[in-house]
Amino acid sequence: MNKQNQGWLHHIRACPSPNFNQRPASADISLLVIHNISLPPGQFGGDHIEKFFCNQLDCSAHEYFATIAELQVSAHFLIERSGQVIQFVDIFERAWHAGQSIYEGRENCNDFSIGVELEGCDDQCYSPEQYQALAELSFQLIELCPSMRAKLPSLASKVAGFHICGHSDIAPERKTDPGPYFDWLSYEKQLQQIFTLQGDS
Repeated sequence: MNKQNQGWLHHIRACPSPNFNQRPASADISLLVIHNISLPPGQFGGDHIEKFFCNQLDCSAHEYFATIAELQVSAHFLIERSGQVIQFVDIFERAWHAGQSIYEGRENCNDFSIGVELEGCDDQCYSPEQYQALAELSFQLIELCPSMRAKLPSLASKVAGFHICGHSDIAPERKTDPGPYFDWLSYEKQLQQIFTLQGDS
């Protein structure tokens, strides 16, 4: 695998974030974490999330922004309401999305996971375009990072056969996303359909 060429997905718009560092040398990318984000909270559209992940958020644009101005965070990908995908961090680098977290007894999930943010919030449905884009992106990431396939059934995973979960699953005392309106069954069905169409299951 040529990591230099494959760390950025060529068909996806790139918006490099400075908020990343190297994964531990021993880290094997084996987990996909799904989040949600909206800036300002509960509002969609605009480029505030993009600017936030790049440390360029205009604090004068909304009073809430002053409360997060000092944070330095990122995810590997953002899926907007339209289904457009933006990549912020090379998948082989360590994005800062999970924080204090644990999955199947392994702490510091940033070390071995890929983070995908959905533009959304806990109390609203996600768009059909987002589910389709997420399923397609998930398929590509699993193909690039085969350790995301679960060799044994995992009680921690939300999707049978894979290591995929929500932020709330790895940090339940701190986080609630992607929230109760995220349709795990629909997402799993769409992902499995892609694998079937590709002759891989």
